[in-house]
Amino acid sequence: MASISSSLRGLGALLALLAAAALSGCASMSETVAPAFADPARYELYDCKQLEGERKALAKRTDDLQKLMEKAETGAGGAVVSELAYRNDYIAVRGQAQLVEEAWRRNRCRETPEVIPAAASLSPAAPAKPASKSGKSVR
Repeated sequence: MASISSSLRGLGALLALLAAAALSGCASMSETVAPAFADPARYELYDCKQLEGERKALAKRTDDLQKLMEKAETGAGGAVVSELAYRNDYIAVRGQAQLVEEAWRRNRCRETPEVIPAAASLSPAAPAKPASKSGKSVR
C-alpha cells in the first residue's frame, strides 16, 4: 500500500513538472503571438487623443496583470496558477498595446503635456478681514 501512494506521489510530481515545462514554453512565444489575440483594425480610426488614453489604460492593465502573476507565483504551484489564471489576459493586453503603439507611430502622435494648475499666488488675493480682539472676524 505504501508503494502505491509513493508511486502516485511521484507521478503527481512528474505531471506537475511536465505541466510547468509545457507552460514555460508559452511564456517565450508570447511576444510573437500577442498580436494574434487582438483585432488589427480596432485602432484604425482612433485619433491621437483616443490613442493616448488607450495607451495609458493598457499600460496600467499590463502592469496590474504582471503584479498579479508575480503574486500568484509566490504560492504553492504558483507558476501553474499564474499561467492558467492570467497569461491569456496578459498576452491579449500586450497584443492590443502593440497595435496601439503601431497606430500611435503611424499617426505621428505626441504626448500631451500635463497641465499644471495655476498657482494660487498668481491670482489676486482677496484682502484679509481684520480680526477683532476676541479672535473672531469682523463682519
